[in-house]
Amino acid sequence: MTGAGMHGRDVNGGRVGAGRTVGARTDGARAVGGRARGGGGRGKAPLLVVGDALLDRDVTGRAERLAPDAPVPVVDDCGETTRPGGAALTAYLAARDGRDVTLIAAVGDDPASRELKRLLEPWVTLIPLPLTGPLPEKTRVLAGDRPVARLDRGDGRARAATDAAREAVRAAPAVLVSDYGRGTADRLRDALAARPPLVWDPHPRGGPPVPGTRLVTPAEKEAHALAPADGTTRRNLHAAAHSAAALVRHWRVAAVAVTLGARGALLSYGEHPLLVPAATAHHGDSCGAGDRFAATAAGLLADGVLVGEAVEGAVAAATGFVGAGGAGALPRADAPASPSDDDPFALAARIRSAHGTVVAAGGCFDLLHAGHVGLLQAARGLGDCLVVCVNSDASVRRRKGAGRPVNPLADRVRVLRALACVDAVAVFDEDTPERLLGDLRPDVWVKGGDYAAADLPEASLLEEWGGQAVLLPYLAGRSSTRILSRATEGLR
Repeated sequence: MTGAGMHGRDVNGGRVGAGRTVGARTDGARAVGGRARGGGGRGKAPLLVVGDALLDRDVTGRAERLAPDAPVPVVDDCGETTRPGGAALTAYLAARDGRDVTLIAAVGDDPASRELKRLLEPWVTLIPLPLTGPLPEKTRVLAGDRPVARLDRGDGRARAATDAAREAVRAAPAVLVSDYGRGTADRLRDALAARPPLVWDPHPRGGPPVPGTRLVTPAEKEAHALAPADGTTRRNLHAAAHSAAALVRHWRVAAVAVTLGARGALLSYGEHPLLVPAATAHHGDSCGAGDRFAATAAGLLADGVLVGEAVEGAVAAATGFVGAGGAGALPRADAPASPSDDDPFALAARIRSAHGTVVAAGGCFDLLHAGHVGLLQAARGLGDCLVVCVNSDASVRRRKGAGRPVNPLADRVRVLRALACVDAVAVFDEDTPERLLGDLRPDVWVKGGDYAAADLPEASLLEEWGGQAVLLPYLAGRSSTRILSRATEGLR
């Protein structure tokens, strides 16, 4: 996948109590970050990754001339970085999400294997399989940010399964297979067949996913190569849908999501497909985007979301991954994980550290309408990020009375997060958001123009840290109460 995604995020399971709620995190969970192995992310299910590990290298320099003896660029002033590759990259990305991750992969004692184990050690529990030959290495030579050559070496393959690996598969609550065609999944096929994985990321040189796998994630080219031949050479949505449906039946799996690069992903259960489109398109380095997609989808499924929601989240994650520079822009393995922009407090801290402006807006947002959208779009234009502070269900009931909210908190948060102008959502349970604002400390606090200055007790609070409360005009005649009134009259 070369990047693109939707902004929808699943928040099912979020609890609202006396404290604030951030997505599915409760009071005190200010940031999502990395941890040393064994820490675990709050509320995130552990994940077992089974697949073929590689060692990836990037040799990066500048190219300003051609070689005198051949029409090839000369890359000067080269620097070299290493990172986990293949299934090891998938496991590493899931671990940096704040998830407990175990990796079953074939590694040996050659230099590449030792370097890979060093990179993984702070993040991933490794269950090694015996390796025949040296660990495969893939080296990219880049001039600036553009690859000019790739060098492959190492032909190691998984030699055999182990009792420890089989037992790990049997005991795992959630399994992701990242098959790079080097034998690990084949060696453990009997154990995997007895406990079908949540996600299988296939490879044309690997075996088929085991029947019963919940979601298979081939790239578009892989799907056409793996699907039973239909005589067509087309590469369009119709062909992708045909290939996906054929693979669902051929493999006897629950669903296939064909990743389409900048177009998003096409999800099929065997009949009419669901297209998860790209909200934005990034044309940067797509290396590792498929691993990012698979790791996110598997993690979300492990956390209990539906397949369609997992694919939406995976498209969004792959989009952001490519937009941030792809695998080549990953932080070093010894660097702490970056806070997630899903966390409004971490987002606000990051924007402030870059001398940007944090904007917050508040409301119930029970029935999202054009007035809300116009307000939020205008609010986002006032700064560098927008955090929406939304009343909990209990808070709405106290303010609006019995029968409200019409839409529960999880639905309201999900709709707000789907808006391109909204960067994060925070939830408060009190009648006013003053305590939440005291923690968030925005530079600008926005309310709709149907409020008077006297109705903004937050204004004096903002002044404590030099912030400003402002009113923005609403579209005349738009309100959730009027929409409900008209709907009720229509039913009479």
